[in-house]
Amino acid sequence: MGIKELWISGSEKLWNDALVHYWALVRPENMKLERDLDRLDPDGIKTMSADEFFDFLYNKYFVWKYTAKNRLATTRAHLIKYKSENRMNELSRIHQKLFSFDTINILEGLEIANQIRGLGIAGASGLLSLIYPKYFGTIDQFAVKALQAVDDLPEHSLLQNIKPENLNIKNGYVLIEIMRNKTNELNSEFKNDKWNPRKIDMVLWSIDR
Repeated sequence: MGIKELWISGSEKLWNDALVHYWALVRPENMKLERDLDRLDPDGIKTMSADEFFDFLYNKYFVWKYTAKNRLATTRAHLIKYKSENRMNELSRIHQKLFSFDTINILEGLEIANQIRGLGIAGASGLLSLIYPKYFGTIDQFAVKALQAVDDLPEHSLLQNIKPENLNIKNGYVLIEIMRNKTNELNSEFKNDKWNPRKIDMVLWSIDR
């Protein structure tokens, strides 16, 4: 079943199966990191020192987000400038802002996370999705392409104008708002609170693979 059919199915079983499929696609060598980040304790990240937060980004988050070795090397080269240029105070300020904004505000969250060197909008959204899974999902080319295939979305015409590999912050707002709306719809329909934007993005990433 593709995303077009799943999106309008109203079947809890099909949505649960789609989420299970995400985990089936995780490479064995990446499973521990994937599980660790899926169980991430936001308070643990919040109380980190600037150096600890840097290490988390460098050794865990960037490794998770940028699976292509050349992309990982490029983004890490930007991140490491906080240390090589003696600008850890800048990272510390961003770290503090990440835990002091109103999580309802999609644009503000993306703007803050996007200030981290090495992160574009997709990378910024990914970090937010791990810290605040109830409010943010990862927006990347896979999420865009999947949602572009859903003809029944009110945002369908907007989505067709989004370039999957060149996302901007306004695109991010549209995509995360769609994930939030779908979250509310599924939880209402299935009479639980299992679903969140992060799980929606996991389904979008894996559905047609």
